[in-house]
Amino acid sequence: MKTYKYLKPVILGLLIFSSCNEDVLEKNNPNQLSTNTFFTNEAELSAGVTAIYSALQANNLYNREYFFLWDMISDENEGTANLEPPRAAALTYNFDAGNLLVNSVWQGLYRVIHRANLVISVADDIPESELSVAARNRYVAQARFLRAWAYNDLVTLWGDVPLHTEPVTVASLAEGYPRVPVEQIYTLIFEDLDFAEANLPRKSEWGGSDLGRVPKGAAQALKGRIHMFRADYAAARTELQKVIDSGEYALVAEFEDNFTEENENNRESIFEVQFSTAHGYGVPWNDGGDGQGIAEVTFRGQEYTPVTGWNNVNPSAGLLAAFEEGDPRFDYTFYEDGEEYCFDCPEKEDGTPYTMELTQVGWKKYSNAYKQGNENQISGINFRVIRYADVLLMMAEAVNELEGPSAAVGYVNQVRQRPSVDLPEISAPANKDEMFQIIMRERRVELASEQVRTRDLIRWRKNGKLTSEPISNYQPNKHALLPIPAQEIANNQALGPEDQNPNY
Repeated sequence: MKTYKYLKPVILGLLIFSSCNEDVLEKNNPNQLSTNTFFTNEAELSAGVTAIYSALQANNLYNREYFFLWDMISDENEGTANLEPPRAAALTYNFDAGNLLVNSVWQGLYRVIHRANLVISVADDIPESELSVAARNRYVAQARFLRAWAYNDLVTLWGDVPLHTEPVTVASLAEGYPRVPVEQIYTLIFEDLDFAEANLPRKSEWGGSDLGRVPKGAAQALKGRIHMFRADYAAARTELQKVIDSGEYALVAEFEDNFTEENENNRESIFEVQFSTAHGYGVPWNDGGDGQGIAEVTFRGQEYTPVTGWNNVNPSAGLLAAFEEGDPRFDYTFYEDGEEYCFDCPEKEDGTPYTMELTQVGWKKYSNAYKQGNENQISGINFRVIRYADVLLMMAEAVNELEGPSAAVGYVNQVRQRPSVDLPEISAPANKDEMFQIIMRERRVELASEQVRTRDLIRWRKNGKLTSEPISNYQPNKHALLPIPAQEIANNQALGPEDQNPNY
């Protein structure tokens, strides 16, 4: 499933794809298909599930705004003169409820939820003559995983949020959707992930055109990540151990193989969002995540890469300093002045190689510059949502809290000693606090610009693990949560100004 299959427009018309503030609802038309007449067999339910995956590719998620939001509110980047105002505002923590990134990602996440809710709601109505129980559960498990993934992002960034578990209707929109407590959202998240774990195939059992669908290990890894966020280290260890013991995953020898198009869906990847340039790109730019044109590609390479791209951001000085001397991951993650690129490009007339001319270190991870001289408007490099190195480092952190450094250090050394990195083995330090500092640094350099750092900072702040605040403009009484989008408060009948997060 390198490319999510094209979806007929009529299918997309059935899928409500914004938050509960949908501006326009189609009036009933007896000549149009509806959910009552369309979802009648396995092929149609499969198309509905594919539409959920396609929503991940949309402009307001992994196509563009998702990585911008997570990366800008971390401490991994410094803006250049090219960085557009809404993104620069996020980078400097000068955003408000009208910020483009805040509104876009909120809408994108609820689009995933609404498409998932539709699939979940109609699956039981398809007769067994058209759909076996096992197949039904596989489709619903994918929908429930993706719903849980979206809700986890929502509560991580916004706290209490509106809870949708059924398709939106005219009546429910008129009534509105109030914010509900985080714990109520987590109850649904864990129920969804438990169902997904029980009914999803292992990664090795997804094959052919199904490669790229959510596997069982993704549900286990996401549960582990959420338990880490909640400082439930014992529960995290249990879930992460399942991933490790499954035998499905391993570190790939070459670190950079995690960020190239040629090595996608490898053994280190637990779940990734699929992209492809096979069909070019088209319009509209503000797509609905329909798996066509703009929605099949990502702009990550163009937005960040120096020389061949727009170079909107550069890695921060703090991130660069976190790499120890001689760490090969530095060279795999960043471009430096004079470094060669575009190894597949036609030879230059003077026979000299293509080299970066830089005044600052720039981003290499997720760049296409290794094979092309212009980071044009499209990239087919998949986004790795969760990879095995993250699982090992989370396991190290959980075990360190529960058992101490001696039990944790081996997981860190696995990551440090993959063949292409091969850094010296670390000895277990004297206490948990020292080990935690080692794990913090390893997570920062290993997972740089993978939308993980912000999650770590949020949970370490909540759990009292940060000894100092790394972001100068961060105000804990305000920025612990993002503002509820202005358009959500304006259009959601159950919300008012009093429902805004503090100090916005």
